[in-house]
Amino acid sequence: MPDHDTLIIEASQILTCPGGSEPRRRGSMSDIGLVEDGAIAIRAGKVEAVGSREGIGERFPDAERLDLSGHVLAPGLVDSHTHAVFGRYRLDEYEQRCRGVPYMEIARRGGGINASVRDLRQRSEAELVDLGRARLRRMMEHGTTTAEVKSGYGLTTEDELKMLRVVRTLAAEEWIDLVPTFLGAHAFPPEFRERRAEYLDLVVDEMIPAVAEEGLAVFCDVFMEPGVYTPEETRRVLEAAVTNGLVPRLHADEFESSGGAELAAEFDAASADHLGAISEPGIAALAGSRTVATLLPGTLLFLGKSYYPPARQLIDAGAAVALATDYNPGSSPTVNLQVVMSIACSQLGMVPAEAFVAVTANGAAALRLGDGRGTLEPGAPADVAAFGVPDYRLVPYLYGCNHCAAVWKRGVRVH
Repeated sequence: MPDHDTLIIEASQILTCPGGSEPRRRGSMSDIGLVEDGAIAIRAGKVEAVGSREGIGERFPDAERLDLSGHVLAPGLVDSHTHAVFGRYRLDEYEQRCRGVPYMEIARRGGGINASVRDLRQRSEAELVDLGRARLRRMMEHGTTTAEVKSGYGLTTEDELKMLRVVRTLAAEEWIDLVPTFLGAHAFPPEFRERRAEYLDLVVDEMIPAVAEEGLAVFCDVFMEPGVYTPEETRRVLEAAVTNGLVPRLHADEFESSGGAELAAEFDAASADHLGAISEPGIAALAGSRTVATLLPGTLLFLGKSYYPPARQLIDAGAAVALATDYNPGSSPTVNLQVVMSIACSQLGMVPAEAFVAVTANGAAALRLGDGRGTLEPGAPADVAAFGVPDYRLVPYLYGCNHCAAVWKRGVRVH
């Protein structure tokens, strides 16, 4: 009788991305643990073994077998920076940017983040769950099995908690793992535009304690950027986060260098994200810390910028680099990490192996996941993405496509 407790998936290439839960740096960022003409054995929702087809077949002679010759198997992708809970897309702003109006100018006119805030406040929790479910399923169909999701489009205590409860509801559906982040310091809402200190008090004294009390978030993020949150305001929010048991992370140095990377390293933040304008001291700070540099090149591409984060310099300095979509309705409306890998290879100086590590093992490290997600090592959750190409380098090379043919979540096929 076949051993239906064990599934063997055979493929032309398997990327195991070895190295445990520690972030990959320098040369280890290109160690994908490539197994040619191999097989992976899955039992009880976890990776049991990876090796040659013949060797795995001999170890598990009665297991169910699935032949995916001509495919690449990789760890389920980890998208470590998204804003996937929102209402409508901001198509009007997209057209303005196509006509040359800068992103920050649109924000000054009342668009940008605050446009999404006005929209989200009018929507019910149930409606946001329905919208989020459809968007996350598209994300999963592109190979992502774990995603971070931020609040930040509510900017009242009630609406921020509403967003995080939506994330909790969606996470309970179990076909994609969600890691929640509180981002009440995403912008200053219009009603507090002339009362910044009062809104900061609200975030620190009311929102963060309420989030912590309900256990609604793992992380606390701040959008530190000239024109948004100052270094002093950011420090106060992060101090309150740590006091309340939330792990810091930071939107840092996206458009201008303002010491965000250095502050993230000082707070032992899980990640410093964006980094399009990171300074030399910022690179050194991240290289000397365990804070992961999470790069979001799709955002700069979509905003029409002519510069990108210095991925090669960060890697060579010893920083751990992850890639993420920044999926959101205004500046990066994509769920496709494969496209982000393409941009990283063509514009950031990364090679395909580094790009795969950046969306698997290092994405998991940016979320401080210690259970093996982001790898296909024995004992790790059997989160597997199958890409319909015979060589992993074709995934970023044939850009703009969705190469994902199948997805398993803890050994269960979900796509």
